[in-house]
Amino acid sequence: MKTNLAKKLIQLILFLGIGIFFIWISIKDLTTADLNIIKESAKTIMSPRPFLLIMLSIVVMAFGHYIRGLRSVMLINPLGYKLRKSTAFYAVMVSYLANLAFPRLGEVLRCSFMQRYDNVPFQKSLGTIVTERVIDLIIWILLMILAIALNTSVLSELVVNQTTGETMGLWLTNKFNGMIQNYTLILLGFFAVMITAVLYFTRHKWMKITFFAKLGNLAKGVWQGLISIKDLQNPLLFVVFTLLIWVTYFLGAYILFFAFDFLSGLGFLPALSILAFGTIGFMVAQGGLGAYPLLVAGIFVIYGVDYTQGLAAAWIGWSAQTVMILIVGFASLILAALLNKQKVEHHE
Repeated sequence: MKTNLAKKLIQLILFLGIGIFFIWISIKDLTTADLNIIKESAKTIMSPRPFLLIMLSIVVMAFGHYIRGLRSVMLINPLGYKLRKSTAFYAVMVSYLANLAFPRLGEVLRCSFMQRYDNVPFQKSLGTIVTERVIDLIIWILLMILAIALNTSVLSELVVNQTTGETMGLWLTNKFNGMIQNYTLILLGFFAVMITAVLYFTRHKWMKITFFAKLGNLAKGVWQGLISIKDLQNPLLFVVFTLLIWVTYFLGAYILFFAFDFLSGLGFLPALSILAFGTIGFMVAQGGLGAYPLLVAGIFVIYGVDYTQGLAAAWIGWSAQTVMILIVGFASLILAALLNKQKVEHHE
């Protein structure tokens, strides 16, 4: 017990440390004038129009979390259990709340929450959460590919060498041509084919090693999770829910643009880029602390927005999301307890 607690504390300190490091990276070169710009940007959100737009952005994202709850109902109820929509939503919000405190604690609490209030066995709900994570991972990878593909013209014009003025597009072209002339690509392709063939024909030996056996089991679990979708009562609705979740996250970012004059001219592509690449911030730091605003500010710079203004907007957006999770997460804890009490009294 003490060992697990110590491990969790170390993880917390590590992830918070990463977040603080990214905060330092994002503000270390800011001048007094830059800080004043950030303060003014923060003040403007209290005006009626920006405030309402930020609230709308939060509501849209909260609706996405509700849909996530509905999607979990679709996975759990066919297993023979009765998960209420309210419990599913509360469990999602409590998991996000927990993840602000400890890394990966949210999934555990989400399963425990559903077991406590709707008698869904922990292992059963954990299996469905793994399925959800796999599907969301695939969607996220596709979004990354789409964002890169649609932004090739913007990325190719980025200057990678301030001295020579060389752009990324020119740099990649030169590197590619050099690799062709030196037969590097052909050699890399040959070795890739050879390594793949060796791994395939010796796979039975590799699978006896614990590490690779775990990877194999993980791959099987991913595949089983994917094919389990076809056994749902309404697979199409499940796909619609999955897409809606990501659409609400996209709209949440896009609506936020209109709360700031310096962002209102941006189109759909920057919002897509934030959705795809901003997600990385939540992976590397606790609750996206520091990392998410820094990544988003960098994306804004690519689209011609001043770094300081972009950083201010990114911090405001992150803060709004975090406050929403805190409020709705704690409210979910209270409401779930009250509803469960009423349910028990009704049965008595």
